[in-house]
Amino acid sequence: MAAETVFTTERLRRARYAVAAVFCVHGAVTGSFATRIPWIQEHADVSAGQLGLALAFPAIGASLAMPLAGAVSHRFGARTALRGLLALWTLALTLPSLAPNVYGLCAALFVFGATAGMSDVAMNALGVETENRLGRSIMSSLHGMWSVGALLGSAAGTLAAHLGGDARIHHLIAALVLTALGLAACQGVLDLHSAPEEEAPPRFALPPKSALVIGAIGFCGVFAEGASLDWSAVYLKEELGSSAGLAAACTTAFTLTMAVARLVGDRVVDRFGAVRTVRVGGATATLGGLLVVAAPHAAVAMAGFGLIGLGVAVVVPLAFAAAGRSGPNPSQAIAGVATITYTSGLIAPSAIGGIADATSLVFSFGLVTLLTFGLVLGAGVLRSAGRTKSAAAAAGTPEKVG
Repeated sequence: MAAETVFTTERLRRARYAVAAVFCVHGAVTGSFATRIPWIQEHADVSAGQLGLALAFPAIGASLAMPLAGAVSHRFGARTALRGLLALWTLALTLPSLAPNVYGLCAALFVFGATAGMSDVAMNALGVETENRLGRSIMSSLHGMWSVGALLGSAAGTLAAHLGGDARIHHLIAALVLTALGLAACQGVLDLHSAPEEEAPPRFALPPKSALVIGAIGFCGVFAEGASLDWSAVYLKEELGSSAGLAAACTTAFTLTMAVARLVGDRVVDRFGAVRTVRVGGATATLGGLLVVAAPHAAVAMAGFGLIGLGVAVVVPLAFAAAGRSGPNPSQAIAGVATITYTSGLIAPSAIGGIADATSLVFSFGLVTLLTFGLVLGAGVLRSAGRTKSAAAAAGTPEKVG
C-alpha cells in the first residue's frame, strides 16, 4: 500500500470504526451458518460422517483462495477489494442451505470457505494498515468485534431455528441484510492503493518464512481455542459427569470470555507490548490447562477453560498484526498466517477426538496444555519494530491517537 498517503486523526478514527463493523459483519455470517447446520444436514440428507467430511471443505476452499486476496487488493485497491470480497462472502451464506445432497454441500462449502478466506485476509490486511497509521493496537478489538458478530448471528439463527424457520429463507434474508451492512461499512475504511511502481504479488505463492514462524504461534493458540470450543462440553459431561445444561454453559462461557478479552486486549497490548502480552497469556492458558486436566469437579474445569480462553484470546490478532509488519507484502504474509491458523482450527477437533479414542480426553488436554506453554516459549517471534514515530508521522498523526 502507498505509505505516503496522509490521513487526518479524525479520518483514521472513522476508518477504525468502519473496519470494526466489517469484522462484525464477517463474524455474523459464520454465526448465522453454524446455528443452522442441523437443518442443512437434514435437508441434504447426509450422515454424521458425510457432514464431517463436508465441513472440511470450508477450510480447504479458504486455504486455496486466501493467497488470491493480495493480488485482488493490489489491482483494485484495499477498499474496492474488501467491498467486493465481503459481498461475495455474505451472499455465499445462501449456498449451503440450497445443497440437495452431500456433493452439492461439499461444493457449496468450498465456495463458502473460499470467499470467507479471501475477505478475511483483505479485512485483516486493512486492519493492520489502519493500526499502523493510528500508532496504537486495534487488532485485538477488531477480532473481538468478529466474536460479537458471531454471537449476534448465532442468536438470530437460534431464534430462527426455535421458530422452525426454513434455513433457505433465513439465510437469504440474513445475506441481504449483512451484504447491505457490509457495503455501508466498507464506505468508511481507508482507500489505499499500491504505488504505481510496486510489483503485483503472485496469485499463488508459498508463505514467506516470517509468516511460517509467526504462524506457528497462531497454530498453538487456535489449536487450544478449537479444542476447548468443541470439546469443553464433552469433557465436563464425560470426564466429570456434569449435566448437559452445565456442559453447554461451559462452552458459552468460554466464547464470552474470549470475546471480552479481545475487546479489552488492545489496552493491554499498548501498555505491555505484544511479546509480553502473549507470554503472560500463554502462562494463563497453561494454568487453565493444568486446572482442566487435574479438575476434581466441574467448577474447577470451567475455571480452567475460562483461563484458556482468556490466555489465547489475543494470540491470533497479534499474529496477524505481526505478519502484516513482517515484510513488504502484508497481504501475502497475512494469507500465510491465516492458512496455518485455518489448518489448525480444522485439525484440532478431530485430533483431540483421535487422541482421546487412543488414550483419554484428559491426556488430550494435557497435550493442549503443552501447546499453550509453547506460546510462552515462542512469543518472541511477535517482536517487531511495529508502530514507530516515523510511521505515525508518515500518516500525519501523533504516535498515540486516542
